[in-house]
Amino acid sequence: MHKLLAGLTLAAAVLSAHAANAPASVDGAWARSIVPGQQSSGAYMTITAREPLTLLGGESPAAGIVEIHQMKMEGDIMKMRAAGDLPLAPGKPLQLGPGGYHFMLMDLQDPFKAGTQVPFTLRFRDAKGKVSTLQLRVPVQAMPPREPRR
Repeated sequence: MHKLLAGLTLAAAVLSAHAANAPASVDGAWARSIVPGQQSSGAYMTITAREPLTLLGGESPAAGIVEIHQMKMEGDIMKMRAAGDLPLAPGKPLQLGPGGYHFMLMDLQDPFKAGTQVPFTLRFRDAKGKVSTLQLRVPVQAMPPREPRR
């Protein structure tokens, strides 16, 4: 039953991100559940633009601060820092995942518990400078969603 619920939750998140007039599509969105006392989490997804776009960032009422971050290795040291806007080429998926670019959600308003959803808004700018948004409901999970078997 739990797997069915998790699958339906993920499907709802994906369907909400595939609106016909949306500037981009989102697949595999999820946010990491946290342990008591933890005040930050990560949100991950794959974004595919329909036209040239710039990902400006994200917002969520579940977090006081949402930033695009990049984690990378410099020698033997793993470093994470805020990243700027990210360009999106049409049809070329941008993967936001653990160990690379991702959304960092800080100053959490409530614990991120597995099995719940977090409202999330992506902000984009097109080539003409017009800003648009995409509303998501991101499932909270301890681990990334499994890839469908092929």
